[in-house]
Amino acid sequence: MANTKEIKNRMKSVQDTQKITNAMYLIASTKLRKAKAELDKTRPYFYELRAEVRGMFGKGSVTSHYFTEKDLTDKPIGVLVVTADKGLAGAYNSNILKEAVKLIGDNPNNKLYVVGEVGRQYFMQRGIAIEQSFLYTAQNPTLQRARDIVKVLLMKYLSGEIGEIHIIYTDMVNSLISEPIVKRLVPFKKSDFDDVDAADYENLEFLPDMNSVLDTIMPSCLTGYVYSALVNSFCAEQNARMSAMNAANDNAQKLLDELSVEYNRVRQAAITQEITEVSAGAKAQKRKRMKEAANS
Repeated sequence: MANTKEIKNRMKSVQDTQKITNAMYLIASTKLRKAKAELDKTRPYFYELRAEVRGMFGKGSVTSHYFTEKDLTDKPIGVLVVTADKGLAGAYNSNILKEAVKLIGDNPNNKLYVVGEVGRQYFMQRGIAIEQSFLYTAQNPTLQRARDIVKVLLMKYLSGEIGEIHIIYTDMVNSLISEPIVKRLVPFKKSDFDDVDAADYENLEFLPDMNSVLDTIMPSCLTGYVYSALVNSFCAEQNARMSAMNAANDNAQKLLDELSVEYNRVRQAAITQEITEVSAGAKAQKRKRMKEAANS
């Protein structure tokens, strides 16, 4: 059985760990609120862009277009995987990597693009080739970083190096539920824009034609989707970290309660032992004095 000093040292160690996990919880909470506020500011603009694209489809003036129709045979697919830069976030990273490995396994001819140090290390350790890693993006998702990513991917797509662009990220449905999303960005279908209300283009004219307008709008739409995916992933990561740190705090408190009970038990046993020894010593002294008195 451990003595009181060892138990107190263990309790101090747990308390120090609890301070760290509590600080990480508060930091994640602050980052989550800030990221959600940034996303809410930009979301209406990209929603309207998507509404415009759906309105074009509704008018029926979009003919064959390289964003909607393309020969996919014998072309590798581009896969953008969004992970975190660090762990301690529950199953956040493992769920994304599981979906990425599944998609890559189903499509061996691929080019891999990675956001996040966890994903980069994971694929490197397994000898999976990475076409490009976008550094510092996972912890600082900005609109400019989303533009840079889309620029790289579209350049590969338009040049014919890749036939499709897929993105794998985490969508935070609510504070309790986050789920990995696998989505093909391009070529896209009309149904990809069913989640928005179509803009009314009945009395509008597009010059030189609607396909040319689509050429301008689609990169911005893709940028908006990638930016939304980056921020959603960041929010889901912070939410997962909050849950993990809250669970760690609860476990630490439970362990402290158990150690406190054990400490009190050991201390009481030590006190009882000391009392017993003092009592036994007093009795021995008493018997000695009685024996000396009897002999005299």
